[in-house]
Amino acid sequence: MPLSLTIKQVEGKPGQVYYPLYLKETPIPSPGPSQLLIKLSAAALNHRDLFIRQHLYPGISFSHPLLADGYGTVTALGALCSPQSHSLLHKPVLLTPLRGWLSDPLGPEDNSAHYAVIGGAAQYDIGTGQEYIVVDEGEVVPAPEHLTPAEGAALPLVGLTAWRALVSKSSNAQAGRNILITGIGGGVALQALQFAVAMGVNVFVTSGDTAKISKAKEMGAVGGVVYRDADWDKQLKTLLPSDRPFLDAVIDGAGGDIVSRTVKLLKSGGVIVVYGMTVGPKMDWSMLAVLKNIELKGSTMGSRREFIDMVEFVREKGIRPVVSRVVVGLGNLEAIDGLFEDMKAGKQFGKLVIQIDGAPEGGRESPAKL
Repeated sequence: MPLSLTIKQVEGKPGQVYYPLYLKETPIPSPGPSQLLIKLSAAALNHRDLFIRQHLYPGISFSHPLLADGYGTVTALGALCSPQSHSLLHKPVLLTPLRGWLSDPLGPEDNSAHYAVIGGAAQYDIGTGQEYIVVDEGEVVPAPEHLTPAEGAALPLVGLTAWRALVSKSSNAQAGRNILITGIGGGVALQALQFAVAMGVNVFVTSGDTAKISKAKEMGAVGGVVYRDADWDKQLKTLLPSDRPFLDAVIDGAGGDIVSRTVKLLKSGGVIVVYGMTVGPKMDWSMLAVLKNIELKGSTMGSRREFIDMVEFVREKGIRPVVSRVVVGLGNLEAIDGLFEDMKAGKQFGKLVIQIDGAPEGGRESPAKL
């Protein structure tokens, strides 16, 4: 019987507990009138999955499958599915990682009442940590033909988050602009790097690891600095080109002191887009930022419309998401736990993927492909 990956509830306080992974056997579901049945080939982890296991994420479920990223093949259709959906039968698709946000550029419709990321969530009973999944026909897009299943699974959530932060929110995704992307090595930062480089942007990065900065430069970044250095902002200033010696925008996932660190480097009217706050839930705002007309914009995930646009850009540019490590088998709990340990320690450079069927090149585990 097909397997489903969930978590098991144990006693413990949020932030101190660590819910163990748990496998359930579930029958193959049947699609409703306008739904698709998809056999999943690969699924990927995100930091929210680690937060769910630590009970640091709202509205979690102990019965619904984990994971929001998935790549699979359409195997059956409901009786009322559109001709477009019929053209996807036996074809690979990517699943949208959220529900309740169709196209509004400002934010989820209906005041976010129906908005949620799938996977381990109480609001929606689906996740990609299972062998078969049923979704509404509008919740998939054809997978770009050049992507492997692991690469396809690595794209949806981080690709959508990076696309909205860089393209929809920064207003600076243009050739010749200077953009700082912080925390390179994480999935969103790497995807933002790939998108920006493909657009001709001059990308600068930060990381706690010089090796990750070197890899980012191999991918097209102009340069980078180690954020553990006390003067990293001053070091960054020396890297900026003489004909444009300022930053146009910052794409940040950490929060913390990013405003005070970059306000002197940003042009007047520059933009700081924050899609996460891993350092802490609050940030300082300075009078200098006010005087320079700096814009601070929050950004989270994106709409289904932005997802479609992002996937089409990946197809057009032949972008391959960076995969850090792949383990094979949804039932391989020890190896999947190892992926979570990589994430805890910040070891990954790219996405951590579970190959649900088949085997990646190189055997049972596959290293990063750059």
